[in-house]
Amino acid sequence: MSDYLYRDVNKVTTNILQKMRNEGEKIAMLTAYDYSLATLLDMAKIDVVLVGDSAANVMAGYKTTLPITLDAMIYHASSVVRAVNRALVVVDLPFGTYQGNSKEALNSAIRIMKESGADAVKLEGGEEIRESIERIICAGIPVMGHLGLTPQSINKFGTYAVRATEEAEAEKLLKDAQLLEKYGCFSIVLEKIPAEVAKRVTEAVHVPTIGIGAGNATSGQVLVLHDMLGITQAFSPRFLRRYHNLSEEIVRAVGKYIEDVKNLDFPNETEQY
Repeated sequence: MSDYLYRDVNKVTTNILQKMRNEGEKIAMLTAYDYSLATLLDMAKIDVVLVGDSAANVMAGYKTTLPITLDAMIYHASSVVRAVNRALVVVDLPFGTYQGNSKEALNSAIRIMKESGADAVKLEGGEEIRESIERIICAGIPVMGHLGLTPQSINKFGTYAVRATEEAEAEKLLKDAQLLEKYGCFSIVLEKIPAEVAKRVTEAVHVPTIGIGAGNATSGQVLVLHDMLGITQAFSPRFLRRYHNLSEEIVRAVGKYIEDVKNLDFPNETEQY
């Protein structure tokens, strides 16, 4: 692991991510929503921590990402920022805070940056949100783009199926990626699209691409932390690799605690004053 070119940098920045992309070092990104788990991610030297609006699903139990508010995102982002020293912290702008009004988009991004101390924000969409992206970037706030499956648009598409399987949609996605780069986005997430399309996009732009269900030709990868650790179990798409099964371990540990309390084994003599 010490052979990674940028493993020992004190702080990952957008400039470091660009260098990683240029020099062929893959970017590792995971979500986090709280102080404790974000601390562990930073200890492991993750490159990017995404405070995703997926908090609506894994932290609050909503079926979609739509209900989470800007105040809630700032709360989660603030918790993560207090834990992270090395990683670049990116925060999702939630649904309804940027799509229709570029001034509102800027105000939302400013609130996230000022109140949480995050490093950048992420927006879903392409050409249709140009004004919001450009206004935010003009204020000096870095923007990460997001194309392909865009969960905030679930009611428009009516499905979480793979996007850009038809050539027309693939061409639009490629065009949008080039536009996002032109607008000034420092990176682009590509979610749930064919690997070959993601490869075409990655080769067509000069900024890093981060894939989730988009093959291995992208500049890096992102997963939801609770999914890859096996804390959540209901979500099992093809692209998800579970690196642990913490749900079983947690249930087993809690069960043992209950047993020890019921049997008067906890606390024992050495665990009391």
